[in-house]
Amino acid sequence: MAERLKSQFLEEEKIVDLVVGPDAYKDLPNLLSEVEEGRDAINVILSKDETYGDISPVRLMSNGITALVSITRGCDNMCTFCVVPFTRGRERSREPQSIMNEIQDLWSKGFKEITLLGQNVDSYLWYGGGLKKDFENATEMQKATAVDFDQLLEMVAVGFPKMRIRFSTSNPQDMHESILHVIAKYPNICKHIHLPVQSGSNRILKEMNRLHTREEYMTLIDKIRSIIPDGAISQDMISGFPTETEEDHQDTLSLMEYVKYNFGYMYSYSERPGTLAGRKMEDDVPETTKARRLQEIVDLQQKHAWLRSEEFIGKTVEVLVEKVSKKSTEEFSGRNSQSITVVFPKENYKIGDFVNVKITSCTSGTLKGEAVGYSNMN
Repeated sequence: MAERLKSQFLEEEKIVDLVVGPDAYKDLPNLLSEVEEGRDAINVILSKDETYGDISPVRLMSNGITALVSITRGCDNMCTFCVVPFTRGRERSREPQSIMNEIQDLWSKGFKEITLLGQNVDSYLWYGGGLKKDFENATEMQKATAVDFDQLLEMVAVGFPKMRIRFSTSNPQDMHESILHVIAKYPNICKHIHLPVQSGSNRILKEMNRLHTREEYMTLIDKIRSIIPDGAISQDMISGFPTETEEDHQDTLSLMEYVKYNFGYMYSYSERPGTLAGRKMEDDVPETTKARRLQEIVDLQQKHAWLRSEEFIGKTVEVLVEKVSKKSTEEFSGRNSQSITVVFPKENYKIGDFVNVKITSCTSGTLKGEAVGYSNMN
């Protein structure tokens, strides 16, 4: 926001004295000195190497059980609807040992689950620093000792066998089969993959500058189902992208029928200033049409979520207790490996326990059951 709206803040509305971008925190003392001397101060330059690797986050409002651990910053995939490359810069990866150190600190403080976080975690690549796009110019030694995402994921899984591991977000063209085998190999890596597709239409995917086709995405889904048969898959979907026709929309619905996602995040298209779509494409799908198509997507997802939830009835799943249920103080709430919420009676368990729960009923978004004992993750 600071990068995108700096002129409006400083010049047009004159509501602030200081504008700082996400990569300029180390320059804050100098910028504050400028303000104290009566001058406006601004630093929104996007760094080529800043990853916050040497920063220990203050985790406000933390539940003390789950935590996010950033492993990359920026993005090189110039999707036409997305502002991230312009506000967070080009893709760079964080040094592996600093990631391990942060997780070790979390483990020592009692955290039980971490999510490796990045705009596109599958393209993680550490070769000594620098932008991912410059890797081809790295030395032979740097290339030989480089660490990619499946290696990092395995490193964390082996280093912290009693800690549950998630990751987000994945990009279809960067998720390689080797990552799937690592997920399948280690029980402490959660069996859930968030795999945004945005549209089921090849024509719209091309307009979005998504670097995969409908068919390539479906092939990847088949691989996931084969290698991780008990895995859950979730989606991001945009309705009403510029020029989207009814045929394109039907392609999206048919893709959803093919995958039958466990859950998803669905939106109607809205223009982001500074993006290629914002600059070059007319937002020409009427709002009423967007809303109707979005509702059809949501309704279909609701149907599939019910189907996927019902598959768990009669099964026993491992749940990490995260909090007291919103609906009853007599029940705990947590997530299973597939990232689906599970609710069960408290009994003598406590927040932070790994509990085996036998599922007896469900809604489209929640599993309900009875605890049958502690899991071996405790």
